[in-house]
Amino acid sequence: MIGKLNHVGIAVPSIAEAAKVYRDMLGATDITETKTLPAQGVSFAFVRLPNAEIELIEPYGENSPIVKFLERNPKGGQHHVCFEVPDIVAARDAMIAKGASVLGTGEPRIGAHGVPVIFVHPKDFNGVLVELMQEPAGH
Repeated sequence: MIGKLNHVGIAVPSIAEAAKVYRDMLGATDITETKTLPAQGVSFAFVRLPNAEIELIEPYGENSPIVKFLERNPKGGQHHVCFEVPDIVAARDAMIAKGASVLGTGEPRIGAHGVPVIFVHPKDFNGVLVELMQEPAGH
């Protein structure tokens, strides 16, 4: 059921400053423009790597779920890991059937890659917030 690691989400107070660190310290050259997902309360940019991506996320609005994360981790930190799945609804149903807590309403919503996603509570994955995303077309 689980596919490839798509990205690791890093919550940051400033995408511009974080992107500079990845560029200057690690030599990252492929960093996307910052975009927003108002419905999810985040702005994001991707640091594209040969085998996965790093998603830099910062709060968008005072009700952003990232605000509380950054209050606990003012410099930022790992927020989630994201795996691709072939069928997001089947993945959601499997998580629920296995006793996992799917966050929010449980209904998939459109994520940063333009495909449906769900989030599974960290208590179900050794303290790590897990995002499952529908495989993008062409994968």
